[in-house]
Amino acid sequence: MRSEAEGAVPEEKQTVTSARESSDAGNTDSEQPETPEEDESTGKKRKKQGSFLKELPVLIGVALVLALVIKAFVVQAFYIPSGSMENTLQIGDRVLVNKVVYHTRDISRGDVVVFNGLDSWDPEIQVSHSSNPVTRVLHAIGGAFGVAPNEKDYIKRVIGVPGDHVKCCDAQGRVTVNGVPLDEHTYLFTDPSTHVQNKPSIDPFDATVGPGQLWVMGDHREASSDSRWHRGDRGGGTIPIDHVIGRAFVIVWPLNRLDTLPIPSTFKQPTLKAAAALAPATPLTLGFLAAIPLTHLIRRKNRPRR
Repeated sequence: MRSEAEGAVPEEKQTVTSARESSDAGNTDSEQPETPEEDESTGKKRKKQGSFLKELPVLIGVALVLALVIKAFVVQAFYIPSGSMENTLQIGDRVLVNKVVYHTRDISRGDVVVFNGLDSWDPEIQVSHSSNPVTRVLHAIGGAFGVAPNEKDYIKRVIGVPGDHVKCCDAQGRVTVNGVPLDEHTYLFTDPSTHVQNKPSIDPFDATVGPGQLWVMGDHREASSDSRWHRGDRGGGTIPIDHVIGRAFVIVWPLNRLDTLPIPSTFKQPTLKAAAALAPATPLTLGFLAAIPLTHLIRRKNRPRR
């Protein structure tokens, strides 16, 4: 038989083994993980910082592309460079223009529209053109995002749509559309110091809006180069509907002027709508009335003689 001493592990070895196991266990719970976790944590932070800096140009590029897509097809910001629409719009205002709305409905009287006057109207403002290519690029970007003026674009209020007969002035000095007078006191320019409001028009005019055209006027009638002043141009002062970029529907800058641009109530009066409904039918009715005797004469002429 083996003695008890031969089969037993020395106490010294037991003690050493237990100490190592205890030390390993203690390090597993406390000391050893702290260093890797701190290192790992520091490494992650550095990695995130580096990754963000690398992704930032991509994010900016994507944001610009999305903004340009939205600007091209949905909503665009425009800078107001002149006082032709005061007091409704002030110089320096930024407005948002809905470029989709006229795909779902027709342009209405009273809408404030932005349109391109290229090759039809002279610019209301003169924008200096720099020879510096960087400056030109920055100006183009500013124009695209509504922080710089564009001399080719205009903003006016629609007074007459295709078929309308617009005239000024009646006995009370008002603009009429199809014989119905407009009450324009809610939006015509009023001098802030004298409180005197512009007249609807100093100069008289009488025009019929052709197919695919619009008669437009600024709210600051004494400072607006609008349809009245372009009657000698092709279209008799009217602008082509297909030149309309969209409808200005809200002022977004400066913040103290944040406001919507609704259609004034005078353009919603029932008599104006009734007159508009009858206006397109009148020429057709006259055509039929003239055709009856003409047809009768032709039939008599072609009737065989007995």
